[in-house]
Amino acid sequence: MHNKIYTYNNFKSAWLNELGKKYFRNLFAATLFLLVITLYVFAKFLAYNEIRQGFSFNDPFISLFTPIDVTWLTFGLIYIGLIIALASLAFYPERLLIALQSYTLIASLRLITIYFLPLSAPHAIIPLKDPFIEFFGGGTTLLRDLFFSGHTSTMFLFFLTSPSKTLKPIFLACTILVGYCVLVQHVHYTIDVVTAPFFAYTSYRISRLLIKRFRKNNKTNS
Repeated sequence: MHNKIYTYNNFKSAWLNELGKKYFRNLFAATLFLLVITLYVFAKFLAYNEIRQGFSFNDPFISLFTPIDVTWLTFGLIYIGLIIALASLAFYPERLLIALQSYTLIASLRLITIYFLPLSAPHAIIPLKDPFIEFFGGGTTLLRDLFFSGHTSTMFLFFLTSPSKTLKPIFLACTILVGYCVLVQHVHYTIDVVTAPFFAYTSYRISRLLIKRFRKNNKTNS
């Protein structure tokens, strides 16, 4: 892993090299397909989850303070982080593939955990309304997409997959800030935020092992 000068030639060379491998083309196409399907199913499930009966519990940590609305800071960190992460990963096709696969796994794990642990929103929650969706209208604010924090796990995934030594500590700091923000706003329970990096790391490791296996099989069949 190292910092490099990002140029169009580097971008073109990296993608031509990876797309020349049949296993990569197939895996990338399959990943995009599964990502779209997973996000569609997950969105439908979250809408259903909002009307399910759930349970809540007393969180001793967030009970220590009155919630504060930090919506704009939270989404500012997330959207800026997303843009920077994708821009840098675009020069590293395999890392981008790992990120997409990992995110698909994170979404799948969130669906499973939310299904088996239908939590109700913490008391005194200040709803986290996505400014982008609110601006264009039609968005529904979710209150019960809990355990574990999608925002925190996504930011930690940026840290794990970042090819830049400079960006890595920044993404790690942003992960901590995003986790702090959703707790300050009482959007999540403490356990949601604490466990999020573990789910992200698990998804990341599975993706790396999967790609390693495909790469090994490709060399064996060559």
